[in-house]
Amino acid sequence: MDDQLIDIGVNLMHRSFDQDRDEVVAKALAAGVSPLLLTGTNVRNSEEAARYADKFPGKLFATAGIHPHDTRNCTAHTIDKLRQLAKLPQVVAIGECGLDYNRDFSPRDVQRKWFEEQIQLACELEMPLFLHEREAHYDFVRLMKPYIGSMKKNAVVHCFTGSLQELQVYLQLGFYIGITGWICDERRGKHLRELVKRIPLDRLLLETDAPFLTPRDLPVKPQDGRNEPAFLPHIAATVAACLGKTVEEVAESTTRAAKDFFGLNAFNM
Repeated sequence: MDDQLIDIGVNLMHRSFDQDRDEVVAKALAAGVSPLLLTGTNVRNSEEAARYADKFPGKLFATAGIHPHDTRNCTAHTIDKLRQLAKLPQVVAIGECGLDYNRDFSPRDVQRKWFEEQIQLACELEMPLFLHEREAHYDFVRLMKPYIGSMKKNAVVHCFTGSLQELQVYLQLGFYIGITGWICDERRGKHLRELVKRIPLDRLLLETDAPFLTPRDLPVKPQDGRNEPAFLPHIAATVAACLGKTVEEVAESTTRAAKDFFGLNAFNM
C-alpha cells in the first residue's frame, strides 16, 4: 500500500523489541507506516522512548506519561520529570495515562490522583492527552470533565473497546478514538465493527499497540506472536471494510487526523 499510515500507539521500548528494534522500524517504514508514536508508560520508559525517537527525526515521536498500572511508583518528582521530557520537540503528547479498574495493579485512589495530575500537566503545557480507560468509564469521565474547557489540545481514548454508550460520551466530549487490531478479532471485536461506523472520520485514529493485540486474522502470523507497526495496513483494511470505504480513503483521513491531533504538520514531514 502506497498510502501513508500513522501508528499512534507503539510500545517500541518493550523488551520484546530489544533484539531487533531498528529492523522493526525499517519494516514499518517500508510498509508505509510513518511516523510511529512511541508510547511512554512510566518515567524511565518515557525517557527511553524520547531518546530513541530522537534518532529518527520526523519519523518517530514519543509520548511522556504514567500508565495507571505504574502510578503506584510515582513520587513527588514524577510530574516534574514528565514536564522536562515534554519540552523535547519529539515528545508530542502526555500519556499513556488514565484508569484501569480491570487489573488494579495500582490502588484506584492512587490511579485517580496521578491521572488528574497528568490532565493538569497537559492543560498547563497545552499538549494533547493519550488516554487509557478500562472498566473505569464513570470515574474516567468524572475526572476529565472539569478540564474540558481549559484544554487547549484534545485527547484520544487509545485502544477503544467499549460500549456504544461509552463511545457516545467520548465523542460528545470531543475526544478522538484510537482503534487497534482488536477490530480484527471475530470473537471479542465483533461489536467494534459496528461501533467504528459511528466515529467521525476526522476523529478516527489507528494504532497497533504493538507488541500487544496482534490481529487474529493476519494471513501470515508471526511465529513469536508479536505485533508490529508493519501490520497497521492490515488493521486499516479491516476498518475500511467495516466503513465501506477504500483503504486509501481511510489512510488519508486517519493520517490527516493524526497529524492534526499531535501537531505533526509543524515538522514538515
